[in-house]
Amino acid sequence: MSKKKNGSSGLGQLLIPLIALGILVLFNLFRDISFFSITLRVNNSGNIVLAGNLISIIDNASELAIIAMGMTLVTAACGGQDISVGAVAAISGAVLVKVLQALGGITPLSMLLAFLAATLVTILFKLFNGTLVAVFRIQPMIATLILFSCGRSIAYWINGDATPQLYAPIIDSIGKTIPGIPIPTPIFAVLLMGLLLILLFRFTSLRLYTQSVGINQGAARLNGINPTTVKLISFVILGVCVSVAALLGVCRMHQLNHKNLLVDIEMDAILAVAIGGNSLGGGKFKLIGSILGAYIIQMLTTTLYAMNVNPVNIKAYKAIVIILIVVAGSPVIKRGLTALWKKLRTNKAQTEGVN
Repeated sequence: MSKKKNGSSGLGQLLIPLIALGILVLFNLFRDISFFSITLRVNNSGNIVLAGNLISIIDNASELAIIAMGMTLVTAACGGQDISVGAVAAISGAVLVKVLQALGGITPLSMLLAFLAATLVTILFKLFNGTLVAVFRIQPMIATLILFSCGRSIAYWINGDATPQLYAPIIDSIGKTIPGIPIPTPIFAVLLMGLLLILLFRFTSLRLYTQSVGINQGAARLNGINPTTVKLISFVILGVCVSVAALLGVCRMHQLNHKNLLVDIEMDAILAVAIGGNSLGGGKFKLIGSILGAYIIQMLTTTLYAMNVNPVNIKAYKAIVIILIVVAGSPVIKRGLTALWKKLRTNKAQTEGVN
């Protein structure tokens, strides 16, 4: 039963994203090998940094990759998706800027305090979503539709319609690069979040509990696992991921723009989870798959821009490619390919037996 619901595990689960990534790499190799060139340049702050399409892809996908990690846990535990992450990120950004203004300056200490305050508020909003899903058993997409609809309005109430400018060395260091380090800081943020989750899974039973609840909630309860607690924890982790992504987004733009901060990222996050080979119906999951999905989406976008595709048409091209990837990774196609592979192996064995 679990196999039917969750598909293959291990490397097989990563087969589709790896194939999709390989196709994009080969396409760009034949189209223009300079697509993969990496150079050193001096940025606006006078720092030497790495530049090139690959660096841009890994850098610009950072917020998406971080949110996709949290979305993966919510999907695995709840069998549904949180579509309010972009709106709640706007709230988190608004709180961050409001606290910075209240503290009267931007210093490493004030930045830390503002981030902690924004994270706490973000977790509270995610617990609101989690309570609707885990306690009142409302379907996740419906439960999170509330904040999806009003989240950016709440951000407006917190900070008004102003777009306060944020200029300080710490802002540059978080949103761009740390002086003396040529690699964009958001890339380190992805690595740090991934490492923290790996350690969490390594030293706790959270992965096992999450997958158990997603596969069969009743059986998990009979084995002493509290599905409500597991689901709430997944929303708390998603809240932390959203807060980190909002921090990166605000520091990138050097301002708070609640209308545009991480707009539409919820759809890309869901797609990253799906492209990564994770079942949107819950159960077994692989974080690395979702991270790969985020980079695939960004690489596709960068490729289309490099081909001078009209920005208006990029979403249409992305939709076509993503449909192909998702369909290729569907259970129907997987079962068909598995059956074909078994048939070929059987025929080969029979042929060798005759010989």
